[in-house]
Amino acid sequence: MAESQKMYDVVFLGHYTKDTIVSAAGTRVVDGGACNYGANVAARMGLRVAVVTRLAEEDFHVVEALQQLGVDVFARATPHSTCLRLEYPTSNVDERVIYVTSTAGPFTPAEVESLQARAFVIGASMRGEVGLDVIEELGRKDALLAADVQSFIRVNSNGVLVPEPWPEKHQVMAHLDVLKTDAVEAELLTGETDIKVAAQMIADLGPQEVVITHRNGVLVYADGQFHEAGFFPAQLVGRSGRGDTCIASYVSKRLSASPAEAIIWAAAVTSLKMEAEGPFRREIGEVEDLIRRKYS
Repeated sequence: MAESQKMYDVVFLGHYTKDTIVSAAGTRVVDGGACNYGANVAARMGLRVAVVTRLAEEDFHVVEALQQLGVDVFARATPHSTCLRLEYPTSNVDERVIYVTSTAGPFTPAEVESLQARAFVIGASMRGEVGLDVIEELGRKDALLAADVQSFIRVNSNGVLVPEPWPEKHQVMAHLDVLKTDAVEAELLTGETDIKVAAQMIADLGPQEVVITHRNGVLVYADGQFHEAGFFPAQLVGRSGRGDTCIASYVSKRLSASPAEAIIWAAAVTSLKMEAEGPFRREIGEVEDLIRRKYS
């Protein structure tokens, strides 16, 4: 399905999602999906980027927008895109209910087997999109393998996304180099409310690096060390896609920098992304300026 000769820096695997966002500010439809959020960051960083995704033909404007950024998109047309409705009932942006109205179906190992990259980032909306067969295919490659835990613990239960126990946790974690979670998911995985303790427990399951986002910023545990960086958005408008943007910018920077540098980069990119809905669309110079002002 994909050309095998080309070597990418980062390949993002996951569904495009058509997100209906409902909050005190009103109701609007936003083009989402971890692969979309991630590729927008990595492409603007000047990396060689590919996306493997599934979506309905009516939403292929998203494919074209990524291609205009220089991203190679391997898209499978499906009867329906994955459509989500994200409702924020209070002013706390971490309180939300996510409804599933349709899905684009599971990926197959054939969709990734011929791709070569320095890093693969798995960002699924829910369990069932990326199965263990696909993880094992990616695990055979000589590449950094990163995943967002929501890809596995969020389950479509009668049209609502809910966290459930993860039976394949140990098999999947054994293949991962980087696992991204948020503070709530970290507690679900480990039973531990202290994110530093939770990060160490997750690392014991296999991933060398654990990235945990929370309301105020991001923590990484790597090589037995903790590094932290805060979020500094001038205004909080685009909560949806926070974690997707954070892990994408972390892995993209990690290809050329230490965990300590990569986490600051990720926090700065994510801060700017949260100032607007939809993917990161800022100039890289603005990230560097924010780092000089807030993180140095």
